[in-house]
Amino acid sequence: MADKNVSRKIVISPENHPFHSHEDEAILDAALREGVQLPYGCRGGTCGACKAQLLEGEIIYGETEPEALTDKEINTGWILCCQARAETDLVIKIREVSETKEIPIKTLPSRVMHMEQLSHDVMGLWLKLPSTERLQFLAGQYIDILMKDGKERSFSLANAPHDDEYLQLQVRYYDGGYFSEIVFNEMKEKTLLRIKGPFGNFFLREDSDRPAVFVAGGTGFAPVKGIIEHMIAKGDKRPVSLYWGVRAKRDLYMDDLARSWAEEHGNIEYIPVLSEPMKEDNWQGKTGFVHDAILEDIRDFSEIDVYASGPPIMVESVHKSFTQYGLPEERLYSDAFEFAATSKK
Repeated sequence: MADKNVSRKIVISPENHPFHSHEDEAILDAALREGVQLPYGCRGGTCGACKAQLLEGEIIYGETEPEALTDKEINTGWILCCQARAETDLVIKIREVSETKEIPIKTLPSRVMHMEQLSHDVMGLWLKLPSTERLQFLAGQYIDILMKDGKERSFSLANAPHDDEYLQLQVRYYDGGYFSEIVFNEMKEKTLLRIKGPFGNFFLREDSDRPAVFVAGGTGFAPVKGIIEHMIAKGDKRPVSLYWGVRAKRDLYMDDLARSWAEEHGNIEYIPVLSEPMKEDNWQGKTGFVHDAILEDIRDFSEIDVYASGPPIMVESVHKSFTQYGLPEERLYSDAFEFAATSKK
């Protein structure tokens, strides 16, 4: 338990914006607690979205340094805010995300009003909040499900803020997966859940009119769905290309919806990509890894915004390859998630 009487001052350079952390509290946790929005994705040390440059002071990690940092980055003063804890007062260099500053993080009860199996291994959940409550969020953000034993599981919101009668989640089944086993084998409609949120910096940058490329891997489609439906609702006409990478055709669990976006809106194109199509798919579309499929179509990312949502290996591949073709790192917005025992997603 963090000692709230021991405080470290953390200053964000060059804005000189200060906040404070308790003893043994991660920098990111401290920032969120004080309403300072730093970029982050998985909150588990794997995606690297919350990297910052340590200009002054000393930090510590747990038993091991986070895997998202290379040896070179560690040696040149880069830290991971979701894992690093302040040993002294700090000065760090990291960009703030101003669009989420006014959004309160709430802990609320919710009821599972509808369950629908979207594919052989994806379950849709529709959660209803109390009539007196509303969860303010940005399309693409996620919420934590708070389990009775203290564990948390996080899922991206698949609906846009304007369509907030229900909070929509898309849960993939994993053999032995703590929460997915409950959803697929035990959960019934009317079940009560406690949620907390919203979290995450995966949302549409409203101030840009550059073409947007969305890269979704598996259920990484969920937050992308929310963002694109938000864009449609607000009449955003910037060019949109959605590439959805899955194994086989049966994994495109909302293929008809994505196709309808492209059919009804001239600025949206939809390109599904199968990495392991089955014989019965009779697939004539793109195959292979989704980032490679995109590189077949686009070779210059210098004037493009990229939104990537899916497993860390996919987001890492997008980062490594697209930046080689002119994508500025600050215009790659990612929501990486990992399916592990301690997973947040």
